[in-house]
Amino acid sequence: MDNVVHIMKVSKDIEQLIPYKPGKSIATTKKEYGLTEVYKLASNESPVGTSPKVMEAIQKELNNLHRYPDPNATKLKELIALQANVSVEQIVVGNGSNELIDLMVRTFCQAGDQILTSEAAFIAYKICAKAAGVKVIETPLTSQMKFDIDAILKKIESDKFKIIFVANPNNPTGTYIPESEIVNLLEVTKDLNDTIVVLDEAYNDFVRVDDFPKSLNLFSKYKNLVILKTLSKVFAIAGLRLGYIIADDQVCNYINRIRNPFNVNSLAQVAAIAALQDKNYLEQAQKVNWDGLDYFYTQLKKIGVTYWPSQANFVLIDTKIDSAQVFEALLRMGVITRPVKAYGLPTHIRISVGKETENKIAMNALEKVLNELSNNN
Repeated sequence: MDNVVHIMKVSKDIEQLIPYKPGKSIATTKKEYGLTEVYKLASNESPVGTSPKVMEAIQKELNNLHRYPDPNATKLKELIALQANVSVEQIVVGNGSNELIDLMVRTFCQAGDQILTSEAAFIAYKICAKAAGVKVIETPLTSQMKFDIDAILKKIESDKFKIIFVANPNNPTGTYIPESEIVNLLEVTKDLNDTIVVLDEAYNDFVRVDDFPKSLNLFSKYKNLVILKTLSKVFAIAGLRLGYIIADDQVCNYINRIRNPFNVNSLAQVAAIAALQDKNYLEQAQKVNWDGLDYFYTQLKKIGVTYWPSQANFVLIDTKIDSAQVFEALLRMGVITRPVKAYGLPTHIRISVGKETENKIAMNALEKVLNELSNNN
């Protein structure tokens, strides 16, 4: 009898998928490099920590862990509906925004269909689509590292797409699309059959510009608009995985038909309710982020590094050097950043805003590393 192991065959789409590679952990970095102090500025996590009110809500809910969670997240959806001035039938809650992206692709696309997005957009769009045998079409970024809405509109003229994913602000660039351009996109697509436009607003609570789209106002006018939100960023419950969409009743109805029961655990539900009501925490988190970004800009200008002003909680820089070299050198100094080669940006690194001390350590380390690598190359 031979020892050949027979592996089940998978589709060509699955075979060719490159798994998502998460940011390096603090524990792994300490172990690999023999470090006692490591600063993680790689995953766009909140430096403020979780709201005390959220922790209190979780503590109370621990007594109910023997019970299944509410499969419809009733109380959470009622709160979101109240705050957003929509109906509970226009909300679907998910295990992070990633699950909702996957659900939308599985609900509205079949193998052979197409979705449309931009180069250097959130990589989950591509992964979820390809896993379902759906073709991904990407338009180039503009010279300002923004979604090119004109290019997207040209694609729509000549081809059909089931879903158009627009990350606003975008990860990993931190750039945004003004309301006028989003309105243009919605006007063109509103009468298209079988096309929805997903505005992924994972970072919208960090925005500081006046012309950012007021998506909830647009939602009342455009039935093909889906607004995607997460509580992983400014609300700092990334570890519990909580996202939601606001969409037309029928869109939500279809998604709920394939959504797994109990997809959002009970701790995430009570944490989200507490987080969404803690306005003081939100303001504190925003201030810490904006102060951190302003510090980054000052230091990056000082050391002559190209960056793009960000409407998120990170900054994208161009090191002009292979980002793998910069990433590795920073790791050895105990600073974890995020190279974004997978997004087609070979010399770029994304740095999340951390605590004030972490930001200073990161900028000092970056200056040292770039000087050393420039002298060596």
